[in-house]
Amino acid sequence: MPKITVLPHPDICPQGAVIEDAPVGTSICRILLDNEVEIEHACELSCACTTCHVIVRQGFDSLEEATDNEEDYLDRAWGLEPNSRLSCQAVVADQDLTIEIPRYTINHAKENH
Repeated sequence: MPKITVLPHPDICPQGAVIEDAPVGTSICRILLDNEVEIEHACELSCACTTCHVIVRQGFDSLEEATDNEEDYLDRAWGLEPNSRLSCQAVVADQDLTIEIPRYTINHAKENH
C-alpha cells in the first residue's frame, strides 16, 4: 500500500506526518482524518466547498483526473496551483503521495480579515 507524506503545517500538523499503508481507493481527506491529521472539511467530504484543498507535491499523476465539479470548486480555493486537488475527491491509487496543506483556506481568510 502507498505512503502519504504530509508536509508540516503550522496549525494542523507542525511536525508533518507520514501515513504508512494508505488504503487504495480511499480519499486523501478520509485517510488524513482517520490518522489524526485534522484537515478542514466543512462540507463533510461532499465536494461542496474548498476547505480540504491540498497541493500534491509528489504522485499527482497517479490520481484520477478531477471532475468538472471539483475543478469549479478548485477555482475558488486559496493558493490554487496546477497540482491542487480537493482531498475529499482525490482517491489514493498505487503510488506514494506527498501533500501540502495550504496555510490558509477560504474559511480562514473570511474569519481573520
